[in-house]
Amino acid sequence: MDTSTTHGEQTMHGTGTYQQHLRTLARLTFGNAASVIYLGAVLATAVFVTVDTLFVAHQDASFAGVWLFFLAAPTVFVFFVGESLWGTDTAGPAWLTCVALVVSVLVQALALGWFARLLRRGGRSRSVRSRGAAA
Repeated sequence: MDTSTTHGEQTMHGTGTYQQHLRTLARLTFGNAASVIYLGAVLATAVFVTVDTLFVAHQDASFAGVWLFFLAAPTVFVFFVGESLWGTDTAGPAWLTCVALVVSVLVQALALGWFARLLRRGGRSRSVRSRGAAA
């Protein structure tokens, strides 16, 4: 009976840690200026591509969608390499391309948030070290 309580506490602690990690990932992806600016640029480009695709008539093909791939590069190309290794064509099904774009953008927003946090923490630790060394 004692082990079930301990196990229950471990489960609750594990769930709490899991939720804390999810909150940290969400904060790094959506909760800092660098990620928000990047995601805003991607959203504005996606709206532009959607409007251009649905409402503008072109005599030739429109290259508006290329801008989304520029914003999702280089991560999106990892998905394309994975698709080709898996046996699908480079273009692949439309849903797979959309998923690759969304996941690539989210991974890059997370990387931007992590890098911004790294720069902020690096600045604070240097100032603390320099004050400690001077004293």
